Amino acid sequence: MNSDRGPGPPQPPQSDGGLLTTSARSDRVRGALRVALLTAVNIAGLLVLLVVTFLALGIGPQDALGKLWVGAFGDAESGHLYSISETLVDTTPLLLTALSIVVAWRTGLFSIGAEGQLLVGALAATAIGVHCGQTPGPLLTLVMLAAGGFAGAGWGWLAGWMRVKRNVQEVISTIMLNYMALYLVKFMVEGPLQEKEHVNRQSDMMPSGALFAHVLPRAWSNDMVTRLHSGVLIAVLAVPAVWLLLFRTRTGFGMRLVGQNAEAARTGRFPVAKLRIQALVISGALCGIAGVVELLGVTGRLYANFSPGWGYTAIPVALLGGLHPVGAMLSALFFGALTAGSGNLNRFSGVSSVVGNVIQASAVLAVIGVRAWQARRTG
Repeated sequence: MNSDRGPGPPQPPQSDGGLLTTSARSDRVRGALRVALLTAVNIAGLLVLLVVTFLALGIGPQDALGKLWVGAFGDAESGHLYSISETLVDTTPLLLTALSIVVAWRTGLFSIGAEGQLLVGALAATAIGVHCGQTPGPLLTLVMLAAGGFAGAGWGWLAGWMRVKRNVQEVISTIMLNYMALYLVKFMVEGPLQEKEHVNRQSDMMPSGALFAHVLPRAWSNDMVTRLHSGVLIAVLAVPAVWLLLFRTRTGFGMRLVGQNAEAARTGRFPVAKLRIQALVISGALCGIAGVVELLGVTGRLYANFSPGWGYTAIPVALLGGLHPVGAMLSALFFGALTAGSGNLNRFSGVSSVVGNVIQASAVLAVIGVRAWQARRTG
């Protein structure tokens, strides 16, 4: 029996009175462990690439890697909790958007629209927060999350509808929709949603009752204020949710079958068009929620350059994770650590934080190169 790892035809969900057999369950576990191992090997390769990059730039690798580590995970002198909390905060939007890429790409849809879907999710939540500030805090938080998820899902549905009804390739449509979302956010924060003072291109702060609680007391982090918030749990819970969707439901099986062979899916009487739209809707919803989590957990307000490119970075994160939820989690943690560590490297070594971007770009090229080599061997 095949596992749930990337290549190979997907297998339908196994059931035994609603429960997996011992053999099937162990096969699932082995598949997840293989993906985790492969992701770890890929990350080790990227660390080697990072050393080569430092050497090429004339930077001492040992010192630079040490500062990256301290920035991401801390040390005995500065403490660990503050740095780890920063890594987790940077990991959260990457994980949610990477999971969205996993869902879409597993269905054979090469969506590049995570950035735009994240932005419209944050925009919808901001509109709710600005105009419904009197709503009780917890209820307002749920409404904003729902609004962001629906907005992102709607943005994904547009790409799915164009793919199914007009045969517009999702690579093109999602890129165009990204620009539409970007300029829509800029228009809104310069106009209808601009702060009351009309000084900066940003919204007012969201109601304090709707913001996610900070979960790490200052006393635990050497009296330093951390950004770690309860919204991180949403990203953590999304990992098993996406795994269950893809590998334990008929819908997920259909999506993976469409991604492997659309004609075989049609022969098996799977609704290919419907599954493609569903995949992009779910993918968009995850991105929209990512935008709301960042809004309510970190920034507190929407502004023109709200996203530094999480939706684009999500692509190498998902690819490095083998397009598997478990792999995406490990990969997002690596990229989150790299982002947090790059800031520390920049502060204490004068090395530009764009080194992290170089590694991210190299990750994409490395993954593409390895897959092309594997395809040539098997072809």
